[in-house]
Amino acid sequence: MISRYNYKDLLWVDAETPSHEEIRQLMAEFDIHPIVADELLSPSVRSKVDHYENFIYCILHFPAIRHSHSGGNIQEVDFVIGRKFLLTVHYDAIDPMHKFSKVFEVNSILDHSNIGDHAGFLFFYMLRKIYASVHHELSAIGDLLQSAEERVFKGEERKMVEELSLINRDLIAIHRALYWHERVLDSLRVASKEFFGAEFGHYIDNILGEYHKVNRGVEEERDILEDLRTTNNSLLSAKTNEVMRSLTAISVVAFPASFLAWVFSIDARNMPIVGDANDFWILLGFMGVSSLLTFLILRAKKWL
Repeated sequence: MISRYNYKDLLWVDAETPSHEEIRQLMAEFDIHPIVADELLSPSVRSKVDHYENFIYCILHFPAIRHSHSGGNIQEVDFVIGRKFLLTVHYDAIDPMHKFSKVFEVNSILDHSNIGDHAGFLFFYMLRKIYASVHHELSAIGDLLQSAEERVFKGEERKMVEELSLINRDLIAIHRALYWHERVLDSLRVASKEFFGAEFGHYIDNILGEYHKVNRGVEEERDILEDLRTTNNSLLSAKTNEVMRSLTAISVVAFPASFLAWVFSIDARNMPIVGDANDFWILLGFMGVSSLLTFLILRAKKWL
């Protein structure tokens, strides 16, 4: 599906999962190099920047933990940035780009803002919108960590092992998606200065600043998660040790009674007490007294 948006003499063309025929049409319309056109047909493994004579080709991957429509947690966007056009290609519905299109349409109709005189500014505002969406993803993870912290100290340590692992999976996905952004944006800064002029480097620096904010947010949440997992594991270990201690104490207290039962179960001819009219009650009394004495000794030594 291809959508077109105009603002003055700037054109933004957004293609979601384009067909071969649609890519051929865009290739002819914007004079896109065949190598780039071929890459637009399917997702790429890594982010990158290529500088061509009439456009800059940039691939970036973004995390989509709670806003994915395909089930994956990483979304790719290919940007073809010309002087007066911006072509974006992606293979999943991307919420921040949809929201940007609504803002773009309103500004185009009402003419309330001056976006800029070339398509690099479209790319700049769009990327800021996408990074803002990543901030929201991190805020949601921060809320989950706060809730997890409360539950850890409410005695739900066992349940929180899985919960914290799922949060860690989301943070790993965000980290993996953003891994190449700094290098790509550094390369983009060089390419954009050559293509749009040195003054546009300031806008790429601004985007780099947004990236660093997101990256710091990821590191902060990972540090909090690691502290929570350490605390949860310590509490869970302490609780497990307490259970093992109780079971050990029960075994020790029951040992004298078990030992007496074993001794009097020996098939011997001259077994004392056995055969007496009250032998059962006498043996039961011995077992009870021996277990009680063992219990009192353990309490006196503060082992219980």
